[in-house]
Amino acid sequence: MEVQQLSNIVIRQPFSTDGTSVNALIANCPPLDQNSLYCNLLQCTHFSATSALAEQDGRILGFVSGYRLPDAPETLFIWQVAIDPVARGKALGKRLILDILSRPVCAGVSMLKTTVTSSNTASRAMFEKIAAALDASHLRTLLFDRDQHLSGQHDSEFLISIGPFQVSGRVNQTEGKIMTTHKAATTADHISTDIFKRNESRVQSYARSFPCVFERAENATLYDSKGRGYLDFLAGAGSLNYGHNHPVLRDALLRYIASDGITHSLDLHTRAKAGFLEAMQTHIFKPRGLDYVIQFTGPTGTNAIEAAMKIARKVKQRTNIVSFTNGFHGVTLGSLAATGNQHHRGGASMSLTGVTAMPYDGYMGNEVDTIDYFAKVLGDASSGLDHPAAVILETVQGEGGLNVASYEWLQRLERLCRRYDMLLIIDDIQAGCGRTGNFFSFEAANVKPDIVTLSKSLSGYGLPFAVTLIKRELDIWEPGEHNGTFRGNNHAFVTAAAAIETFWRDDQFAKSVQVKAVMLTQRLRAIAEKHDEGLIKVKGRGLMQGIDCGGSGELAAAVSRAAFARGLVIETSGPDSEVVKCLCPLTISNEDLTRGLDILDASVAAAVASQRKSLSNVVAA
Repeated sequence: MEVQQLSNIVIRQPFSTDGTSVNALIANCPPLDQNSLYCNLLQCTHFSATSALAEQDGRILGFVSGYRLPDAPETLFIWQVAIDPVARGKALGKRLILDILSRPVCAGVSMLKTTVTSSNTASRAMFEKIAAALDASHLRTLLFDRDQHLSGQHDSEFLISIGPFQVSGRVNQTEGKIMTTHKAATTADHISTDIFKRNESRVQSYARSFPCVFERAENATLYDSKGRGYLDFLAGAGSLNYGHNHPVLRDALLRYIASDGITHSLDLHTRAKAGFLEAMQTHIFKPRGLDYVIQFTGPTGTNAIEAAMKIARKVKQRTNIVSFTNGFHGVTLGSLAATGNQHHRGGASMSLTGVTAMPYDGYMGNEVDTIDYFAKVLGDASSGLDHPAAVILETVQGEGGLNVASYEWLQRLERLCRRYDMLLIIDDIQAGCGRTGNFFSFEAANVKPDIVTLSKSLSGYGLPFAVTLIKRELDIWEPGEHNGTFRGNNHAFVTAAAAIETFWRDDQFAKSVQVKAVMLTQRLRAIAEKHDEGLIKVKGRGLMQGIDCGGSGELAAAVSRAAFARGLVIETSGPDSEVVKCLCPLTISNEDLTRGLDILDASVAAAVASQRKSLSNVVAA
């Protein structure tokens, strides 16, 4: 077969399943060392973001593998270029390399380096053309001498250095050129910030705390448009439990999209939905003895809450629902009625009805048993409490300040619900999907809710996705009685199924989260012990913990600002935003977790010192 033209070449990022084909391609390129199949598999997985392959009618014709140098992230090092003999002389290698350089993962790259042997004239010519395309200098220096370094067994290796240069945009597949190459690329941060200020609503919030433009991300690290990395202890407010762009989930999604898989389907049956349902049944419900049907609601957490409250009222034929102080369940009107925070409730500009608030575990201090109080008003016909259809709560209140319900309190609440014919709804939108050490946050308490809501990290990839889990006997919906256009996010089905298959086939991932949770607890306690007793205290459970800054939202905000300046994204929560909340990805390495906590430690110290200095100045004045 001879390739006459390359206009229909598809250039893409490799998948792990391409490893065998890449190995066969390299074997057909005699000038290259025939690396092991294992090496090629690694190149197609761990280095896939900085690798590229060219495919024509299912046949791989070219492959380039590269990586950013750990000690010089501005440099992309090209490790290997392999072109099928039938496609040589058509600038395919150049196109592949320019494609990699144009990706977001190469933001901040300004140098290109590689090694070539003295006899490899074709590669030398290719890199000269790449330098010309980038309008950059080209330097060739001896790296390894044949006789001095390589014992005469290999040609001398020369280091080719190209740069500095600046690129943005995608590669033109026909001409093999970067479509946009200009010097203004480094000003993107300033320009983009201006466009947000001009055109985005004032309602934005997180962007106010972290005023930069983020461009790419990998696991627990965010990178801004200038290439600076930030450890991410916010993780999409708990939507990225498996980190940013996990390769297994990313590859599953890319394969699905490349195969023209269904994207939007209303509630039609699709293969992607079947895969998710099977994964949930096999790895989540069955091992835990749960018998839920899954309602696909609109794609956000508040949609799942609205459905849960609606079905509870329909089942019990009663309107009142009990929520708990400091709870957060969303900001659509039904969910907002169950949300405690006055800042959010004030945005409704109307009465919020149908929900009665009860004190959460510990809300009234250790001396008051809030379950006893709830039981008292339920049993008193003159208490003014309308008989609830259900109670709704988070086992760990994320936005409410990392308040934790004890296992005993949860068990007593479940018994109270059974005694008074109320449904138990657990909002596991932030605390679920492994955040507290098990898939569901209520597992360790050995309670079985009637209804469970899931969203945030359910898709595993940050894609919009929410469900309401309903005990089978409570599923009395009429067809179409509660619906929405976006109930069929098949991309989310794909990544969610991949996440469940990868992380929840056994208990190993849960155990790793539990180990990291112990590390987090110990380190936060050590931070707290450095300061005056009562000023800093540890709150939360699992990898959903933080420090209460003595009830001071001002001090907590100062900690967050100091952390961001040091390269850590971390937010606050609580009624007065007084709690600095750690929501790092569950997949974070021990090294990154330690580094992030080092930054937090230094930030708390700096904020406390600044606060004390300000107070002393006031006293002196």
